[in-house]
Amino acid sequence: MTSSTTDPTFYRSPADAAAAPPETLAYVAAFDRAGALPDAMAVVDVDAHSPHYGRVVGWTDLPAGAELHHFGWNACSSALQHEGHDTDGLARRYLLVPGLRSSDVHVLDTGPDPRAPQVVKTVDATELSAKAGYSRPHTLHCGPDGIFLTCVGGPLDDPDAPGGVALLDHTTFEVVGPWETDRGPQRLAYDAWWHLNQNVLVSSEWGTPSMIEDGLVPERLLGGDYGHCLHFWDLATGVHQQSVDLGTEHQMVLEIRPSHDPEATWGFVGVVISTADLSASVWRWHRPDPQGPWEVDKVITIPAEPADPSLLPPALAPFGAVPPLVTDIDLSVDDHFLYVSCWGTGELKQYDVSDPAHPREVGSVRLGGIVARRPHPGRPDEPLSGGPQMVEVSRDGRRVYVTNSLYGAWDDQFYPDGVGAWMAKLDVWPDGGLTPDPRFFPHGDEFRGRRVHQVRLQGGDASSDSYCYRS
Repeated sequence: MTSSTTDPTFYRSPADAAAAPPETLAYVAAFDRAGALPDAMAVVDVDAHSPHYGRVVGWTDLPAGAELHHFGWNACSSALQHEGHDTDGLARRYLLVPGLRSSDVHVLDTGPDPRAPQVVKTVDATELSAKAGYSRPHTLHCGPDGIFLTCVGGPLDDPDAPGGVALLDHTTFEVVGPWETDRGPQRLAYDAWWHLNQNVLVSSEWGTPSMIEDGLVPERLLGGDYGHCLHFWDLATGVHQQSVDLGTEHQMVLEIRPSHDPEATWGFVGVVISTADLSASVWRWHRPDPQGPWEVDKVITIPAEPADPSLLPPALAPFGAVPPLVTDIDLSVDDHFLYVSCWGTGELKQYDVSDPAHPREVGSVRLGGIVARRPHPGRPDEPLSGGPQMVEVSRDGRRVYVTNSLYGAWDDQFYPDGVGAWMAKLDVWPDGGLTPDPRFFPHGDEFRGRRVHQVRLQGGDASSDSYCYRS
């Protein structure tokens, strides 16, 4: 393996990634809720020295109605340790972009012109369903056996059957089959990531397609039907090893963020809401005994905020409060700061997690919110809908990017007068603290009538890279 044949954006360690040149482009998934306009991949200039800084500088149309959601790179730094995975010529070049509603997966080539990704392949829903038994693809990571694609739904003819992980070939992107060989008690699916050096995959739970596609179902929420478990698996064999139930009041166990330290055995997962008091929470998993079971502890609780019922959407008015709705979390590459998006209250919280068992809040920025509608400093006279939702952190940890749409039907439920479309960048202070960049605020017509969801950074970012070596 030589530098001439290995992608320079494959980093041996988190420290190497943090020391690399900063990103200059961000890729942003954009979708039309009505399904009339094509969904799209927007390319945003994030080079602070560029005359086009903070503007959309590239655009690739994709099929209408797909509802682009989470997406990721075909390869990352973990490829340096995958057995049998030839890194000669392998590059972080292709974006695999699932449609959460269409169940198709679009492959975009960023190689010829990074500002104009080209669609070079589509893995259609019928192939995913027939070969893996899944639909509603959600999250993906480049892994040791292929590209791991988590799917919320079962096959097309029975979408409420158990979701899980499909494997795609690293090179052809064809569906290989289901990853699991023994799913044990796991039925609901959402996110999955791993501790590579410990041969452990961790997965989380949301709900079946019928529980999410038309919005949050209050009866199912109060009945404890949404996901409330974490699952631990043997990464090499696909065998389920342990489930930890967080309790039926803790509904929707979503985003998984393992430590980037390849020798660590801890990570965080966000929980959207408690049915007991509308609070949200973050939990830490860890394994005190390397040969023992996994333990999961609540380490952050974020309370609901009282509000005038007349200002609340119908689903919340009876409660007289705004739930935080923690819909994303992200852990900086150096494992120093954890970012928690409170989409309901319109707040991004920053925690020092140098001691992961005892997070300490050190920063906060408020933008939008169901009630507050706080403006961006770049447009102080313009109330914002939505709130910080998807979070992405630069490799060096100095910049945080947020977008404001959660999921089409859920946007409409919690922001019934419209969620709009915006993206913001926050600068990070070394010892904690966040400041919105007034120069960076692509919004509204910049995204051509679409809503915006996940962000991926050119060269990798905090939530798409796994590392193999400590130094």
